[in-house]
Amino acid sequence: MYEGIVQELIDELGHLPGIGPKSAQRIAFHIVQTESLDVSRLAEILMHVHEKVQFCEVCGNVSEQSRCNICRDPRRDAASICVVEEAKDVVAIERTREFRGLYHVLGGAISPINGVGADSLRMRELMQRLADDTVTEIIIATNPNLEGEATAAYLSRLLHPFELTVTRLASGLPVGGDLEYADEVTLGRAFEGRRRVSA
Repeated sequence: MYEGIVQELIDELGHLPGIGPKSAQRIAFHIVQTESLDVSRLAEILMHVHEKVQFCEVCGNVSEQSRCNICRDPRRDAASICVVEEAKDVVAIERTREFRGLYHVLGGAISPINGVGADSLRMRELMQRLADDTVTEIIIATNPNLEGEATAAYLSRLLHPFELTVTRLASGLPVGGDLEYADEVTLGRAFEGRRRVSA
């Protein structure tokens, strides 16, 4: 334990996701010891983020305006919506440059253990987006874990009455991985998703 404000800084940093006590301590001491660090600029940016960033009224992505850049882009394919758990997933998919449709951010995944049910997510907003029959495909891109699978199964049942193509992102072995290190579920998915090799 450190005294006063240093410990308060460590405690606050420790509340951030993915930052444990050791990382919080390292960051805090970096802030304290580095003279070149512009602390006032960092504080200003944090305040601006808190004041200006909101969630897109259409898809739920982070944005500084009522609609995000993707929803405002007329070149995007409005017939295809990729459903993701969090806004950070949009960034991951955009980096691939493979998808040119729109997104829908649920704001999490179904997790009864954590008290998150379907009514806590942006399911109703997704249904509203399907009302005008513009959308012809929904791509479910939830995480391949227990919560993501439960969310994908729920979405599949929810979307069944609509005349839509509903697909799920393939999952399996990572490029550069070794079979001996793959868990049974990942290896099983790789077998399910196998495809024909052309000569």
